[in-house]
Amino acid sequence: MGSSGRRVDGEGQDSVLPVTHDLLQGQKAGDMESQGAGLAKRLATLLSGLMECMCFAGIIFGWASLVYVLKGLHYFEDLCKPVANMTVNATHETGCSEQDEQFSLIFTIGSFMNNFMTFPTGCIFDRFGTLAARLLAIFLYTGGTLLISFSTAATALMLFPAMSLLSIGGILLILTNMQVGNLFGKHRSTIITLYNGAFDSSSAVFLIIKLLYEKGLILRDMFLFITACSAWHLIRTFFLMPKQHIPYPLPPGYSYGMTCRKSQSYRTYEERQPAHRGGSNDLQSEPVLAEADRSPNDFLSKGHKEPPVRSFQSCVISKLFFWHLVWLSVIQLRHYFFIGTLNPMLEHLAEKNTALVSTYTNAFAFTQLCGVLCAPWNGLILDRHKRRRGKDGSTHGASDSLTDLRSCVLSLAVTVVQSVGFSVCATVPVLPVQYATFILQVLSRSFLYGGNAAFLAIAFPLEHFGKLYGLVMGLSALVSLLQYPCFALVKGPLNGNPFYVNIGLTVIILLGFVNPLMVFWECQRREKERATEGNSSLSSSPKKADVESPI
Repeated sequence: MGSSGRRVDGEGQDSVLPVTHDLLQGQKAGDMESQGAGLAKRLATLLSGLMECMCFAGIIFGWASLVYVLKGLHYFEDLCKPVANMTVNATHETGCSEQDEQFSLIFTIGSFMNNFMTFPTGCIFDRFGTLAARLLAIFLYTGGTLLISFSTAATALMLFPAMSLLSIGGILLILTNMQVGNLFGKHRSTIITLYNGAFDSSSAVFLIIKLLYEKGLILRDMFLFITACSAWHLIRTFFLMPKQHIPYPLPPGYSYGMTCRKSQSYRTYEERQPAHRGGSNDLQSEPVLAEADRSPNDFLSKGHKEPPVRSFQSCVISKLFFWHLVWLSVIQLRHYFFIGTLNPMLEHLAEKNTALVSTYTNAFAFTQLCGVLCAPWNGLILDRHKRRRGKDGSTHGASDSLTDLRSCVLSLAVTVVQSVGFSVCATVPVLPVQYATFILQVLSRSFLYGGNAAFLAIAFPLEHFGKLYGLVMGLSALVSLLQYPCFALVKGPLNGNPFYVNIGLTVIILLGFVNPLMVFWECQRREKERATEGNSSLSSSPKKADVESPI
C-alpha cells in the first residue's frame, strides 16, 4: 500500500509538471510581448507629457510677450490720462503707468493663483486620482482660453479670471504629469526636472502668439486653436495616463490607461488555476488584472517592507519643510517681480524705443525655450548616485533614501547661486547686460521648480506628494503677493526705477542658502542615528536582528 501510494503521487507530479512548464513558457512569452508594448506606451506617455507641459502648462509666464500684443489691441488704454496732441498710436508707443499697473496686477493675481490653488488641487489629486484631477484641469484651462478668445479692449477685465483659470489648469496638468517619472526608475528625478523645464519653456507660446500677431493673425483665432487642443488632452487622459496614481517603486507587470485587455485577463485567469496549487505564481499573475486601479499603498503592503509612513502633519511641521518653503518663496518672489516688471523695465532702459523693447522681449522669450534643456541638468545632479549604484551594485531601504536626500544638497545650493547671479545682473541698469540676465533667469527658474518637485518626492512620503507640493506652492504664493507692493513702490516713489528694490530682493535671496545646510545636517543626523542602531543591533539577540530600522 505504501509503495502504491508513492507511485500515485509520482504519477500526479509527472502529470502536473508538463502543464506547469507549458504555462510558465506561455507566461514568459506573454510577459516579453507585454514588456515591448509596455515600453512603447511608457515612451508615448513620456513624450506626450513633455509636449503637454511645453506647449500648455506654464504659458502665463510668457506674460511679457502677451502684454505687447494686448497693448497693440488697446487693452486698458482708456485708463491712460489724455494728453493734448497725442494720437492713439502714440499712446501705444509711450504707454502709461495706469495701463502697466493693470497688466502687473493681472500677472500678480494669475501667478498667485498658480501657486495658491495648488494645495486644494493637490488634495484632489491625492484623494481622487489622476483621472478626476486631469478632467478638472482641462475644464479650467479650456475656460481660460475661451475667455481670452472672446475678450476685447472693452471687456479687458475678462483677462483677470482668464489668466487665473489658465494658471490653475496649467499647474494641475504638470502635477499629474510629474508622476510619469515613476515609470522610469533610476531616471525618476531627471524626468521630474525635465517636465518642470518644459513647464518653464511653455512661456514661449506667448512669444509665438506675439510673432504671429505681428504677421497679421488674429488673437481670437489663435486662442480658439489652443482651446481645440483640449481634445488632445482628453485623449491622453484616457489612454496614456492611469485612473489613480503611478506607484513607486514600480511593481512587475504594471499597466495603466484604457486598453483592450479581455483576452489578456482571460489568459491570466486560466494561468492562475494551477498556480493556486503550487502557490508561487499568485503575485506574479495577479497584478495584470487590476494594476491601474490600485493605489501605491496596495503594492507596498504586498511586495515591499516599508517603515511606517509619516503623517502629513509631521511632514508639514518639520524643519526640512519650513526651510524648503523659505528657499522656494524668496527665489520665486524674485522671479515673479522680474517677469511682472520686465516690460516697463525694458521701456525704461530703452527710453521708450518700442522696436528695441520688442527685440529684448523676443530675446527673453527665446531664452525661455531653453528651460527644457537646462532643467535635466538638475535631474542629473540628483540621480548621479543612482548611476554609480548601477555599476557598483544596488542598495536598498534606508541607505537608498538617505543617499537620495544627500544628493539634494548640491542641487539646492547650485539653485541659490544661480538665483543670486540672476538677481545681480537684473539690478544692473544697462540694457545689454539683460541678455546675461535672461540666461541666468531661465537657468535659475528651471532648477528652482524641478528641484522643488524632486526634493519633495525624495524627502517625504509619496502618499503626501500632492498635498505637500500644493501646500508649499500655496504658501509661497502668499509670499509672492509682496510683488505688488514692490510694483507700487517702483511706480510711485522710485519713479519707475527698480534699482533699490532689486538690491533688497538680492539680499533676501541669500536666505535660500539655509535650506541646503539644513538638508546636509539632517543627512548627518540620520547617518549617525543609523550607525548607532546598527551597532545596537549587533549586540542584541538574534531574534531582534531582523527588526527593520524605522529610518
